Order: sequence, then C-alpha cells, then structure tokens
Amino acid sequence: MRKVLVITYYWPPGGGAGVQRWLKFVKYLRNFGWEPIVYTPENPEWPDVDNSLEQDIPSGLTVLKTKIWEPYTAYKRFVGRKKDNGIKAGFLSEKKNPSLTEKISVWIRGNFFIPDARKFWIKPSVKYLSEWLKNNPVDAIVSTGPPHSMHLIAMAIHEKLRLPWLADFRDPWTNIDFYSNLMLSKKSDKKHHRLEKEVLSKADKIVVVSEGMSRDFQSVAGRQYDVITNGFDNEIQLPNDVVPDIKFSLAHIGSMVPSRNPENLWKALDELLLEEKDLAENLEIKLIGAVDFSVREMLAKYRLENYTSMIPYLPHTKVIKIQQAAQVLLLIINNTPNAKMVTTGKIFEYISSGRPVLCVGPVAGDAAGIISETNSGISVDQQDLKSIKTAIKNYYLLYKQAKLKSESKDISKYTRRNLTKKLAEILDDMIS
Repeated sequence: MRKVLVITYYWPPGGGAGVQRWLKFVKYLRNFGWEPIVYTPENPEWPDVDNSLEQDIPSGLTVLKTKIWEPYTAYKRFVGRKKDNGIKAGFLSEKKNPSLTEKISVWIRGNFFIPDARKFWIKPSVKYLSEWLKNNPVDAIVSTGPPHSMHLIAMAIHEKLRLPWLADFRDPWTNIDFYSNLMLSKKSDKKHHRLEKEVLSKADKIVVVSEGMSRDFQSVAGRQYDVITNGFDNEIQLPNDVVPDIKFSLAHIGSMVPSRNPENLWKALDELLLEEKDLAENLEIKLIGAVDFSVREMLAKYRLENYTSMIPYLPHTKVIKIQQAAQVLLLIINNTPNAKMVTTGKIFEYISSGRPVLCVGPVAGDAAGIISETNSGISVDQQDLKSIKTAIKNYYLLYKQAKLKSESKDISKYTRRNLTKKLAEILDDMIS
C-alpha cells in the first residue's frame, strides 16, 4: 500500500463544501492502493461545524495535527464580533453596510496576509512535517486549496525532500470571484500572481475541478491540468422516509453571497405570483445556509419575504433530506467574470437527489454543461427574465399535475468512488 500525505485546512468536524472533497477521496483511496495520511490544523477557524461528517473518516486513519495561529481573534475584536462567530467566505455580510473597521480589515487581509490568513502556519508546518517524514516516509504529497497556504507548505516540502507533489485546486487563485474585493496594492497583486505561477509551475501534477478552470490556469502556466470534478457519494445510507414537500418548494443549499443574488429570479417569481393565481398558496422558497443582507433586501423588494424560509447551516445528513424533498433545487452560479468555470460542489448531490434542478447562470458554462449532460434540469441565464419565468412556470405546471420529477441519467461517473479511482491513477502516474 503506497502512502500519500494530504495537506488540508478543512477536515471534520469542520463543515461546508471545502471539507467534503478530500474527506471523500480519503474515504475511498485505500480501495485503489493508497493509504492516506492527513495533516490539518488542531485549532482552525471554521465557518461551520458538522459532526455528522466524521462518520466518513476511515477507521485507523492517521491524522496529524499541529496548532495554527490565525489573526481572526484580533479581527473579531477589532470589528466587534463575538469570539465564536465563524468567518464566512465570499464577503458575505448580514449587515447592510460594512463598517469602516471591516473595510480596514479587508485591506489588511488582502495586503498583509498573502496568500491568505493561514500564512503563519507555513513555516511551522514545513518544520514539523520535515521531521515527521524522516521517520515516516511517504510516496507522495497532496495539497488542496484554498487556502493556498496549503500549496506553499507542500511546495517547500517538495523542494526540500524531493517528494512527488500533486496540487489540487477546488477554486481558482487570482481569478476567484472575490479577488477584486481584496483592495490589493499593485505590489500585493503582483505577489499573488507570482506565487500562483510558482505553484502551477512546480507541482508534478495539478488537479482542478472544471474544464474552465483548466483553461484559466493554462493562461498562467501552460502545462497539463487534470480535471476531477466534485461528486456525490452513492454508498452512504440515504434516508428512506423522505416524502416530497407538499408546497411548490424551491430550495437553495449553501451560502447566498452578494454575487449569488439572482434579481431576475426574484423578479420572475414576483410576476408569476400575479399571473398564476394559485401560486401564492403553494410557493415556498427555502434558503439553507448563510444569507447576505443584499439577498434579504432583494427578497423584500419583490415581496417574497412571506414565502421564504431562511434556515441556518445544517448538518449534511439533514441537508440530504431537504434536497430529496424539495420540488425544485436552485443552483445559482455567481454572477462574476469567472462564472463559466464555476461548478459548485452541490451540483453533484443535486443531480443524485432525484429532484429537478433549475440552474441560473451562464448557459454555456461548465455547470450548465453538467446539467445538460445528465439531463438533470434546466439552465437559464441570470439576465434572461423571460426564460427564468418560463422554466419556473413549466415546473409549476408539472407540480400541479403531480408529474414533477428528475429524469437524470449517466451520473455514475460522478460518484466519489469513481472520482477517487481517477485520482489514484494520477497519483500512480506521478510516482511511476
């Protein structure tokens, strides 16, 4: 059994999408000849906690942990947040206007913590792992980011010990949707780009989650990029007591950040409430996860508050039930320049849920391509109000006829086991 050291910031009981990709790879790697060893912080700053994910950790797994120092305690004190208030990604705010202290904090974050606020874990981790690896040899190392400090740890180990290194990117680096919000100086921007290119050039193998991200990175460092999407775990015990919602429920799972606020969707629902007289009796909007203030304002603008349930972060086991019960699952792609390459992790659990998906985003994007390929739903452009209305209206008519269901097909390629097999083949090739 070959051994691979996985360097990841996110690990159970931390919750959220950032945890699941490598939790699932680790779960299945032994089936393909690789024994994973996980290195993760002992005291990280997680946005959410989900103890239910711990059931997927393989028995006997070696998990190495060291303490990390992060500036978030000082940040929370500076902006007046409670100590146990998790930091949300993507500039999500539940207040209408960010305070001056929050704006100052963003500027400090962008220009002094490069590549991210976990930079202070790099040197201690390199020192710790270098010593540990002397007595516990491995065949390869993997880093997964963001946070991209994980890649800098792996790069230093790779150069020091000449271990084969695979860098996995769950999101872009300088082309991530909120990069422009970091208020970077020219010097800081240049440093981000330099580090990004260095990682992309030096890693033996690079894995990305979408074809669009592969094309984007090609413009930074021309080389081969392997695409392994996120996926769904078809081997977990699914609840068998789930019945479809009685109401015409539109459910969105995950954070609703400002760039994921689909005004034309809210406008379409407002107009349909006037046009479809019985829709008011049946409509229910479910937003599962943190909701930005801008989304709340938009829902109020289009008179949708009374139809909307906002439910805080839930354990993954409960999320699965909500997905299976929803009449329609909303997949909102960020309205940003990199939108075509975005394939959110939830898309794959959506297509496996047995419920139809309404994807609001670029119709020529990677997410829309997956929806089309698997026949899992309908994709409409965020700016196309007419198509959004038509899609919802058609789904509503099927709902009233008790015929609303998913017709997805050919989704087995997205199972976590099959995706892990692909990862193992890349690791095999890297050390051969």
